[in-house]
Amino acid sequence: MTKQGRESRMVEAGNQKNVLHLPALEIRQGPNRRLYTFAVDGKQVPSFAAVSRVRRDSQQQLHGYQRPEVLAHVAAIRRYVESAESPMLPNAIVVAFDDRVRFVPADAAVVGPGYVRSGTLLVPVSDDWEDADKPGFIVDGQQRCAAIRDAGVEAFPICVTAFITADQADHRSQFILVNSTKPLPKGLIHELLPAASGPLPNQLRVRQLPATVLERLNFDERSPLRHMIQTPTNPAGVIKDNSMLRMLENSISDGVLYRFRGSDSALPNIGLMVTVLNDFWTAVRDVFGEDAWGKPPRKSRLMHGAGIISMGYLMDAIADTNGSGEDVPDTQGFAAGLKIVKDYCRWTEGTWDLGDGIPRRWNDIQNTPRDIQRITDFLVSTYSSKQGKRHDRSSRLF
Repeated sequence: MTKQGRESRMVEAGNQKNVLHLPALEIRQGPNRRLYTFAVDGKQVPSFAAVSRVRRDSQQQLHGYQRPEVLAHVAAIRRYVESAESPMLPNAIVVAFDDRVRFVPADAAVVGPGYVRSGTLLVPVSDDWEDADKPGFIVDGQQRCAAIRDAGVEAFPICVTAFITADQADHRSQFILVNSTKPLPKGLIHELLPAASGPLPNQLRVRQLPATVLERLNFDERSPLRHMIQTPTNPAGVIKDNSMLRMLENSISDGVLYRFRGSDSALPNIGLMVTVLNDFWTAVRDVFGEDAWGKPPRKSRLMHGAGIISMGYLMDAIADTNGSGEDVPDTQGFAAGLKIVKDYCRWTEGTWDLGDGIPRRWNDIQNTPRDIQRITDFLVSTYSSKQGKRHDRSSRLF
C-alpha cells in the first residue's frame, strides 16, 4: 500500500491528528463545479500543498505547470510580511485538491442562498509526505506561500480558494486562466502611489516620494511641466512618466533633491523639492525656447528620456556650484548655468559633437543607458569646464 493510500485510510477512520478540520464555505458554480474558501495559517500550507514544477521527463512528456520561484519577489513579500506595520495579503491563493479531501456540510439550519453552504473541509496532512504525496497543488500564489514559509513570524493566516479534482490537466487549465490576465500597467501603479497609505512592498515604497513629486509637477498650476507628463489620466503628455521618475529618483538619491528628502525623524520637504524643480524646468523652457520645449520626443530630444534624465544631472551640477543646504539657484541662477551649454546642444536639429570623435545626429540619440551616459557626461563636463572645474566621468550615473 502506498503512503498516500495509508493516509487516505486515516481520514476515513477519522484519525483527527492527521487531518486538518478547516471551517469553509462551499460555493456552487455551474452544474459541476464546487469551490471552497477558507482561512489557514500560511505556515501550514506546505504540509498539505506542493508546487508542481513544470518539467519534461526523459520521454519529453510535460509535467507540472509552475515556474521557478522568483527569489527577489519572494524576498520582497517576506520583508513585507515581517514588517511591523500590519501587513495584509488580501488575495487568496488557489489550491487544487485531489479526492482525498472531503467537505462535510454543517447542519442546514441557516437560511441563505442556494449556491453556498457552510461546513468543514477535511484535509489530510503528514510531515512524512514527499511533495508528490500531498493532496494539494498550489495553482496560484506560490511566491506568497514561499514568502510566508520563510518569514520570521510565528503565524500568518491567509485566505485560500480551492477546488477538488483528480485531473492534472484541469490544474493546468486553471493555472493558465488565473495567470493569463494582464498585470496592472506600471504607469497606473505610479499614479496611484501618491494617494496610497499603509505599508507597501519596498520596491513601491521607494517610488512613492518621486511619484508624489511627479504628481505635483504634472498638475500644479504653477508648474512649467503642467500636463506635460504622460500618465494614464493625462495620456496627451509628451514626457514619459518613467523618464521623469528616473530623473527624480537620481536627484533624490544623490543630487540636489537629496537635501530635502528628510530622515528617520523628519518627513521629506516636498514643497522645497517642487520649488527647485519648478525653477529649473522654467529656466530650461526659457533658455531652449519653443523650438525644443513641449514637443513630442520624435521632434525634440529635450523631451526624450535621454534629454530629461541628462538634464536632471545637469540640474544637480548647477546646484552644486551654489554650495550645499537650502542655498539652491533660483530660475535666473539655473538659466545662467543652462546658457553655458545651450550652444553645444542639438535637441531638434544638427549633430552632437560629444568630443569622442563620433558625431551623432540629433535624432540618433536613443533612450539607452549608453546614450544617456554620453549626453550627461558631455553636458556636465562642458558646464564644469566653463566653471573652471574638472568633471570626472561619474560612476553613479548608471
